[in-house]
Amino acid sequence: MLRRLLIAGALLVAVVVLLGVGTCYLMNSRTYQLAGRIVHRVDTNDKVVALTIDDGPSAQYPEVLKVLADAQIPATFYLIGENLAARPEAGRAIAQAGHELGNHSFTHQRMVFVSADTVRNELERTDAEIAKTGYQGPITFRPPFGKKLWALPKYLSDHDRTTVTWDVEPDSGKVASTDEIVAETVAEVRPGSIVLLHVWSDQGEASMAAIPRIVSELRSRGYSFVTVSNMIGH
Repeated sequence: MLRRLLIAGALLVAVVVLLGVGTCYLMNSRTYQLAGRIVHRVDTNDKVVALTIDDGPSAQYPEVLKVLADAQIPATFYLIGENLAARPEAGRAIAQAGHELGNHSFTHQRMVFVSADTVRNELERTDAEIAKTGYQGPITFRPPFGKKLWALPKYLSDHDRTTVTWDVEPDSGKVASTDEIVAETVAEVRPGSIVLLHVWSDQGEASMAAIPRIVSELRSRGYSFVTVSNMIGH
């Protein structure tokens, strides 16, 4: 009897562990989700790369736009709805400069164990703020912290929306110097790569300073820069 209880207990623990590991994988995977389309890199032989900028906009948006204008490249901005509502002039400036605007949720909460109503509210409120900028292009979605499970992918699938993650993230989860950001990006970029940078963060100056050097290095290797939606359709 005791042996049977021990075996049953061990099996229960194993099931719980497997469920936990599986949930963690699904929640954090950059390449897979339970429903809908997810893109972390585009399968192409052409040397194209998409530069994406998460969060914001912040008061530093003129500096960010100047860096991109000087480098003569388009970027895809995944913007937070409440930040966009607080600085509508920033969203208009980004759109008018010809960049692509993406939805990064309204409050930047982890959208994992959330209801369908929460998902709808987070996306639709941000879509409404993006519409106010005058931007009329395609709007893809990037999950806050890259996390998703069921409710978010299901909503995106039902509304024919694409989830966009990334395959190069040189300034995520660490304090990186400009040199380190440049070196990691150049080393990891492949044709069809999607690069994630955080220029609005506390360490954003290093990331912003890295952009001209990244552009120069990759151009010297034959790469050109496009928006996420242009690359997906490439």
